[in-house]
Amino acid sequence: MLYQIASFLLDVLAGLVGGACLLRCYMQRQRVPFGNPIGRLVFALSDWLVMPLRRVVPAVGRWDLSSVLGAFLVELLQYVLLWLLLGMHTSPVSVLVLALFGLLRLTLTGLTGLVIVFSIMSWVQTHSPVYDLLARLCDPLLRPFRRLIPLVGGVDLAPLALLVTLNIGLMVLANVQSAVLMGFQGPGF
Repeated sequence: MLYQIASFLLDVLAGLVGGACLLRCYMQRQRVPFGNPIGRLVFALSDWLVMPLRRVVPAVGRWDLSSVLGAFLVELLQYVLLWLLLGMHTSPVSVLVLALFGLLRLTLTGLTGLVIVFSIMSWVQTHSPVYDLLARLCDPLLRPFRRLIPLVGGVDLAPLALLVTLNIGLMVLANVQSAVLMGFQGPGF
């Protein structure tokens, strides 16, 4: 039970800080201003980690790699702590693999959360500044689906299609992660 509680708490903390790092990267990529409540929250949660990394890891074009590295390091720390709690019975390489898959999972679940909040706000609060921010973040993701799926009775089904696609991505990711980790199961691991 102690392991489950620790795992849950670490997952929440890593999701919050790592998600803020990833959202920071995506907001910078989309050139979304940070002077709004969400931007200030993202800065407050990620500055302590991203700013020192920025001195070492430069941006590539509009991609802030220091934010991505920060999210990866948070995931890595989470899995290292869990590995230590379990008594280091697996390979250290598997911890790196878990952190990489954790980063990918965090990305997909973060996008899922953005789309869900955007969809709900599109029904109830379209005149909010937060809605405009979410629209700027979600529109590039929804655009390909909107080209393929027409409005049905005046309802945009593109968010639903994107959510289905993201969830399929999470399923595929879980299976690939299992297959990769099974490759580490063997003598000496």
